[in-house]
Amino acid sequence: MSALDESGARFVVVGGLAVVLHGHARLTADVDLVVDLSPGEAIKPVAALTRLGMVPRAPVAARDFADPEARRRWSEEEGMKVFSLWDPRAPLREVDLFVEPPIPFEDLWARSVEVTLAGRRVRVASLSDLIAMKRLAGRPKDLEDIAALTALAARAT
Repeated sequence: MSALDESGARFVVVGGLAVVLHGHARLTADVDLVVDLSPGEAIKPVAALTRLGMVPRAPVAARDFADPEARRRWSEEEGMKVFSLWDPRAPLREVDLFVEPPIPFEDLWARSVEVTLAGRRVRVASLSDLIAMKRLAGRPKDLEDIAALTALAARAT
């Protein structure tokens, strides 16, 4: 996360890591992020991750992620939801960037909460946004996460 932070990229942690950061212990293998896709911003997280040696799983240039037309095409024609980058030296190290955010980035950012992760402050999707995103995904593990997150939200009130 430090490379992303140092790049000036704006991002919100979502997915399994966000579930863990909200207090529900579960295994997760990757880091899911919603990033600012506005002009000039979308390249920042990709550049930071490629400087770390990460490469796209798809057979495309990493910098193509910054092109709104490429992202639209990936989403509409290929059904791509996330742009995955992984580290060939450490194959389990993977970061997924949402091609199109399921919740508008500025809304997600405004409602996010700050937590400390590895000594850095990072933004994590709010419980309500995380639950909404999990509902949209609808996989069995997402439904399990919804139950756990709903219980966490109930305890918080």
